[in-house]
Amino acid sequence: MERYSRHILLKEIGREGQERLAEGRVLIIGCGGLGSPVAMYLAAAGVGTIGLMDGDVVDETNLQRQVIHFTADVGKPKVTSAADKLRAINPHIRIIEIPEFFTAEVPQKSPKPPFRAVSLPGPTSPNASILTDYDFIIDGTDRYHTKYLINDACVKNRKPYSHGGVLRYSGNAFTYVPGHACYRCIFGDEPSQDDIPTSSQVGILGTVAGMIGIIQATETIKYLTKTGELLTDSLLTIDAMTWETHKISVSPSPSCRLCQSLS
Repeated sequence: MERYSRHILLKEIGREGQERLAEGRVLIIGCGGLGSPVAMYLAAAGVGTIGLMDGDVVDETNLQRQVIHFTADVGKPKVTSAADKLRAINPHIRIIEIPEFFTAEVPQKSPKPPFRAVSLPGPTSPNASILTDYDFIIDGTDRYHTKYLINDACVKNRKPYSHGGVLRYSGNAFTYVPGHACYRCIFGDEPSQDDIPTSSQVGILGTVAGMIGIIQATETIKYLTKTGELLTDSLLTIDAMTWETHKISVSPSPSCRLCQSLS
């Protein structure tokens, strides 16, 4: 009661909402610039089970923005580095380490992997069925191909998730809930990788990743506690150079083959 007293004082959350957080299961895909603040705030908020999925190791270039990783963590698996910090923040929650990259959906005849994902096959194995073990998904990745994989898997499995994207000085976020606009509805079909710059090519202001990650964490808490308005059918954009912020209304696209195939 004392640890979460500031949440409990909020009439929209209260004790019931805090209990929902404790019962919540959230999968964070990507333990980098976006996943770092998401993971830290969700651990502090008391989300009962947090899965960390990332097949990468901490690199020195990560330290400028991936605030969950420290200098001494360089060379460690990101999920291990992140899990250590989350357990220090809140020893009362369950942290599941999944040292793999998110890959294509498991064929229908494949057996469902166990909940303790540390025993899953190696990094190249399809593992999208892990989504079924969680209530809400965080897309904290920085590769467009992976973002499309996450979106498609969440839509097919009817799993709500929070998208976050950052590049240079700007970022955007939206929340998908079944029946609302998905990533393909907003951005269309997947473009060629050659047409898309990455942060390693053009740079990124570290604090922008923090801002978008905090928005994703807030959306997660609102979803689990059933309070407030989510960023469904809305794309929130932020330009840190000018502080122009826009909330753009979107809607499920009749040309989205994924959504139409499930309707």
